[in-house]
Amino acid sequence: MANFLKSVKEEMRIVTWPTKKQLRKDVSTVLQTTVLYAIFFGVSDYVIASVIKLFMK
Repeated sequence: MANFLKSVKEEMRIVTWPTKKQLRKDVSTVLQTTVLYAIFFGVSDYVIASVIKLFMK
């Protein structure tokens, strides 16, 4: 266990962390993509449900 923690600590020193600007950009991209997918799937669900209702009458 001690070797594992030591290697984790060494790896954490090697990692290149993003700047605040890059982090904000990445978070913004993720949020925008999430909203777009939610809208897309919401509209798709509504259209498919409407088509199914037309055929069920």
